[in-house]
Amino acid sequence: MMKSKREEVGYQIAQRKAILICGGLGGVMEAACRGAKQEGGTTIGVLPGIDKFSANKFVDIPIVTGIGEARNSIIVRTADALIAIGGKYGTLSEIAFALAFGKPIVGLQTWQGINGIIQSASPAEAVETVFLLIETKQN
Repeated sequence: MMKSKREEVGYQIAQRKAILICGGLGGVMEAACRGAKQEGGTTIGVLPGIDKFSANKFVDIPIVTGIGEARNSIIVRTADALIAIGGKYGTLSEIAFALAFGKPIVGLQTWQGINGIIQSASPAEAVETVFLLIETKQN
């Protein structure tokens, strides 16, 4: 079965034995988690509400916060780097936090014209770039 770009990102993250952390709900987050689970990866969902059962079915570790969109700061602080896929204002807030916190960020069909986002053309390029950025930052 053909994976969506969103699923492919999660799948490739899991292939590298990395943990996928996201907001844990539907849409892009669910697709990325689904892709990671297809490769046997581990997924963490940092949830905005107080119900751990609101996490999508592909989240292994739901983290209940009760702090709404402020959870985006926790996601960004926890991640080594970010891949922003599509998105609306929640994604934009994660991009802003990543830039403020000095975290590497790669974009895939996401917000344009923001200095600091390295745009990529494909899921494979996005994942490759983000792991190169992590490696560079660690050295």
